[in-house]
Amino acid sequence: MDKENIKGAAQKMKGKIEEIAGKVLSDKDLELHGKADQLGGAVRDAVGTARDTVKDAVKEANKP
Repeated sequence: MDKENIKGAAQKMKGKIEEIAGKVLSDKDLELHGKADQLGGAVRDAVGTARDTVKDAVKEANKP
């Protein structure tokens, strides 16, 4: 697992908490910021997955 996967998961969790807090407090800005953080976290997670895939492909290609 790449560092970006871990950072992405943490960012998605933070965003979900912000989104829920925004709903509870009727704060649309906080809610939208939370949704944006979740999207950013998903992108980071995808980047980490892509890195892992490339690393695995390179290792496989270098096998005798």
